[in-house]
Amino acid sequence: MAQSRTRFLHGFLGLFAFVLLFVFVTGERDLKDEIRIEEVEEVQIVSNYFTSVKKFLWDANVGSVYEHVWPEMKFGWRIIVGSVIGFLGAAFGSVGGIGSGGIFVPMLTLIIGFDAKSAAPISKCMIVGLTVSTVYYNLKRRHPTIDMPMIDYNLALLIQPMLMLGISIGVTCSVIFADWMLTVLLIIFFVGTSTMSFFKGVDKWKQETILKKEAANRLKLNDSQEALLNKPLLSSPSLNDAGDKEEVPILENIQWREFSLIVFVWVSFLVLQIAKINTATCSVWYWILNLTQIPVAVGVASYGAVSLYTGKTKIASIGEHGTNFKVHQLITYCFFGVLAGMVGGLLGLGGGFILGPLFLEMGIPPQVSSATAIFAMTFSASMAVIEYYLLHRFPVPYALYFMGVAVLAALAGQHVVRKVIKSLGRTSIIIFILAFTIFISAIFLGGTGIANIIVKIHQKEYMGFENLCKA
Repeated sequence: MAQSRTRFLHGFLGLFAFVLLFVFVTGERDLKDEIRIEEVEEVQIVSNYFTSVKKFLWDANVGSVYEHVWPEMKFGWRIIVGSVIGFLGAAFGSVGGIGSGGIFVPMLTLIIGFDAKSAAPISKCMIVGLTVSTVYYNLKRRHPTIDMPMIDYNLALLIQPMLMLGISIGVTCSVIFADWMLTVLLIIFFVGTSTMSFFKGVDKWKQETILKKEAANRLKLNDSQEALLNKPLLSSPSLNDAGDKEEVPILENIQWREFSLIVFVWVSFLVLQIAKINTATCSVWYWILNLTQIPVAVGVASYGAVSLYTGKTKIASIGEHGTNFKVHQLITYCFFGVLAGMVGGLLGLGGGFILGPLFLEMGIPPQVSSATAIFAMTFSASMAVIEYYLLHRFPVPYALYFMGVAVLAALAGQHVVRKVIKSLGRTSIIIFILAFTIFISAIFLGGTGIANIIVKIHQKEYMGFENLCKA
C-alpha cells in the first residue's frame, strides 16, 4: 500500500513537472512570438514613418504642381501702396548696400497679389533697377580718404564671379525647393546678419563719439570751433566727405582691367544661359552648360585671389591691412560669395544681406562697402533676371514698372542720405540702415512664409521637393 502511494506520488509529481515544463516552454514560445510581432510592428511603424517623410518631401509622380498667379495690371490702391513701399525699400537698400528683396517680395505677394515664386523674379528686376542707378551714381565718386574710386574693383573681382555662380545655382534650386524650406533658410540668415550688422553699427557709433569728443577738446584751442565741428571726421568719412574732389569723369574713375574681367564673367554666363534655352531640361547638354559656369567663375576669382595673395594687387579701401591676406581668408571670402548668390537666387534677393556684413567685418568703410556690394550685385542680379526671363517666370509690364520705381528711389535715397551724413558726420548711419533693412525683411518675408505654410498644411497640399526635370 505504501509502495502504491509512493508510485502515485512520483507519478503525480512527474505529471506536474511535465505540465510546468509544457507551460513554461509554451509560454516562452508565445512570449518570443509576441516579442517578434512587436519588433515587426516597430519596424513597420519606422518604415511607414520614413515612407511618409519621403512622400512628403518627394513624390516622383508629382510634376510641377505649383500654379503661378499673375494679377492683371491696372491702376488702383494696390499699385499705389506697392509703389510707396517699393520706393522706400529701394531707397534704404541703395544706401545700405543691399537689394531690399526682403521688402519687395512681401509687397508683391501681399499687396499686388503675385504668388511667391513669381514675386521673386520681379523683385530681382527691381534690384537691377536699384543697383544700376546706384552704380551710375557711384562711378563718378572717389574714396573719401584714399586716392581711389569709391568702388573697390579688386574686392569686386574676388567676390563677383562666385556671387554669379551662386546665383545660377540658387535660381535652379528655387524650382526644386519648397516654400517652407526657403522660409526657414531666410529666417536663419536674416536674423543672424541683421544682429551682426547692428552690433557693428553700435561699435562704429561709439568710435565716432570718442573721436568727436577728442576733436572738440582740440578745437577749443582755436576760434573756428563751430565750422570744424560740423566737418565729418576723417577716420569716419561721410558719403560726401571728399567734397568737390569726388566728382570725376566716369571713364577716368574705372579700373579697366578688373572691370573687363568682371564683364567677361557676366558675358560668359549670359552666353551659357542663352544656350540652355535650346536644350531640354536635365539633358546631357543641359548639365554640360551648367557645369561650364564653374571653371569660368572659379578661374577669374582665383586670378583675383592669387593677385591679392602675391601682393600684385590689394584691397586698398582697407588701408595697410589690404595686402596681408592668407589662403584661408581668400577661400572664405569666395565661399561667402557663393553662399550669398545661392541664397539670393533661392529667395529672389540680391545677396547684399551677406556681402554687406562681410565687407564691414573686413574693415572696409561703410560707404565703400555699400558701393562695392551694389556694384557686384548689379551683374549677378541682371543675370538672375535673364535666367528668370528665359524660364518665363514673370510678366514684363509689371517688371518694367517696378524697375522704374526702384531707379528713382535709389537716386533719391543716395542724395538724401549723403546730405544727412554730411550734416551729422557719422557713417555708422549706413550700417544701421543696413541692419534695419535686413531685420524688416526678416519680419516681412518670415511672416508671409509662415502664413503660407500654415495654409498649405490645412489644405494638405504637397510640400516636398519638386521635380526639376518635370517643372
